[in-house]
Amino acid sequence: MTLNGTRTYVGFGFGAIQAGLFLYEAYHSGAFRRLVVAEIVPEVVERVRQTNHRYAINIAQPDRVSSAAVGPVEIENPAVETDRERLIDAIVAAEEIGTAIPSVTFYATDEPHSLHRVLAEGLRRKVAVNGPRCVIYAAENHHRAAQILEATVMDAIPPRDQDAVRSRVRFLNTVIGKMSGVITDGAEIQEQRLTPVTPSEQRAFLVEAFNRILITKAHFDAFHPFFRRGIAVFEEKDNLQPFEEAKLYGHNATHALAAYLGRMSGVERLSELKAVPGAIPFLRAAFLEESGQSLIRKYGGQDSLFTPAGYRHYVDDLLQRMMNPYLRDTVERVGRDPRRKLGWDDRLIGTMRLALSQGITPHRYAIGAAAALAIIEPLVLKQDLPLAEILLPLWAAQQPDDEEVATILALIEESVARLKSEKLF
Repeated sequence: MTLNGTRTYVGFGFGAIQAGLFLYEAYHSGAFRRLVVAEIVPEVVERVRQTNHRYAINIAQPDRVSSAAVGPVEIENPAVETDRERLIDAIVAAEEIGTAIPSVTFYATDEPHSLHRVLAEGLRRKVAVNGPRCVIYAAENHHRAAQILEATVMDAIPPRDQDAVRSRVRFLNTVIGKMSGVITDGAEIQEQRLTPVTPSEQRAFLVEAFNRILITKAHFDAFHPFFRRGIAVFEEKDNLQPFEEAKLYGHNATHALAAYLGRMSGVERLSELKAVPGAIPFLRAAFLEESGQSLIRKYGGQDSLFTPAGYRHYVDDLLQRMMNPYLRDTVERVGRDPRRKLGWDDRLIGTMRLALSQGITPHRYAIGAAAALAIIEPLVLKQDLPLAEILLPLWAAQQPDDEEVATILALIEESVARLKSEKLF
């Protein structure tokens, strides 16, 4: 396959989501003439260039792993001035841009090659030469990523130019339910016959085949209302918030719950939970009866997802995908950073709070919170420790209501007692 289209796509960050979703879908759309990506690791840039500007991904199908090559891709290191200039020129020509970096906290740094500065300069030049309108997909896992990115970029643009830039660009939030990872164990790559990113490195992208990605609808002004996206597979929604909550309090919450139950059950990979008696029914019940019922009560009538049948399909499809042995998702990877996952608004405590707000008691997600807590402080399963001393510092920034805190703590304390009795399911 060659790039025979007319459009330009620019991506920031060369990880599994950028490589296995944005660049891959842009490549297969047939709409693009140029694919450009920014990557700050010099060795990665050089290896892709040495491989005729192509790279490989591995796709976990339900019954196998397939591989695919993508390219040619123009890969530029924004820390190098000549590369940065080429990257800025590509932004001027781009109709679609995607950021897929580790966190929204990396949008702005003090460096001249900071993402927000490069974007700001490219967008200013786009206005100056009457370049094409564009959309920017913010793929960082934050429900306000697009708004944060826009504010950060606009801070780097002189006030006199901001309205002109805003007329040319729309920053879009995304709901990305595609599971992915980077395999760095050379023995595992060889054992699973994965194709490395390039032949000269011990790293492989492994992504699932799923590509139903939801995005904010791009509304331009009344004089230019229509915007055609080259990556047409993405599905636009006028209001993304219900779907963002379904992702965080459904998909992410149950994924984390599975990881912490897996940790307690002594398994290494999520797919091994299928052999643990009671594990899958427990996860399904949590997903349907606690997350699902809460979201249906809150958002019923807004979309077919928020109906009993729609959410049941969502649950069964996701559980099957989570347990795909070809995805090789590990308990350690999915359960990493338990402090963040126990945040007041994050997937475990946030789901418990959502359920309680809808009159549902989240006993199963409380088990997940207790299991995550036991990773932070293993002694909670051996001694009677004051859980508030561990959890309240994680919630302090949100200044939560005392009564709500007491209810959440009581549920987690009850669940810790259950874990001590080794009765998981």
